[in-house]
Amino acid sequence: MSDLTITGIQTLLHWEDPSANRKMFEEKIHSIPDKTEIVILPETFSTGFSMKPKELTETMEGETIKWMKQVAAEKKIILTGSVIINENENYFNRLIWMLPNGQIGIYDKRHLFGYAGEDNEFIPGTKRLIASVKGWKINLLVCYDLRFPVWARQQVQDDGPEYDLLIYVANWPERRNHAWKTLLQARAIENQCYVVGVNRVGYDGNKIYHSGDSMVIDPMGEVLYTKANEEDIFTVTLHKEKLDEIRAKLPFWKDGDNFMIQP
Repeated sequence: MSDLTITGIQTLLHWEDPSANRKMFEEKIHSIPDKTEIVILPETFSTGFSMKPKELTETMEGETIKWMKQVAAEKKIILTGSVIINENENYFNRLIWMLPNGQIGIYDKRHLFGYAGEDNEFIPGTKRLIASVKGWKINLLVCYDLRFPVWARQQVQDDGPEYDLLIYVANWPERRNHAWKTLLQARAIENQCYVVGVNRVGYDGNKIYHSGDSMVIDPMGEVLYTKANEEDIFTVTLHKEKLDEIRAKLPFWKDGDNFMIQP
């Protein structure tokens, strides 16, 4: 086990303009001065949180996936964020986990935001994605999933907690940013893991304002990084030794409930 360096990009998005967003993110990624291993983009980073999947969707062979593959290879990073994807005329808010060697992991957003009609346009996912990097286990989720703690809950295992880092990519509006910040800290505390939430800033095409408030939180719930109302590219190193010490000293995870999730 070793330290893990992550970079989040909190930014404005070009509304429903994949080409402009790809260009913008490419410039920002190439501007990162520090060595990093994972770069995290917001939810629906190529379009904004639009309910027009029929007009904006791409396939897994489309331009945005090709772009992610190219950038990940060039920068020798893991690149992640969610994209509107079409499979057999079914639309998914799909998180892409792009490795520098071109291998891909996927997670389809489980909890669709009915308040905005997302459940009318998209198909919910049925399984989680827990990736492995340098001995770290990473649980990857999308925005509204944050409100549903069972979906993120550590499963009790003989060899320890199920994962070490929980990542949320989001388009979470400023009007509910208290819930965003509170729930991110709660997920870290209850699961004894690091949590990273990467959100966008600015107004979207529906005149909804996003304050960002991207956060990095340690397993005790302490905030290691946050910023509101500004674009930012932030890099933080997470320490596995600190996580192991906390879990050994306070082994709350051992007292968790055994359960099964039925999507």
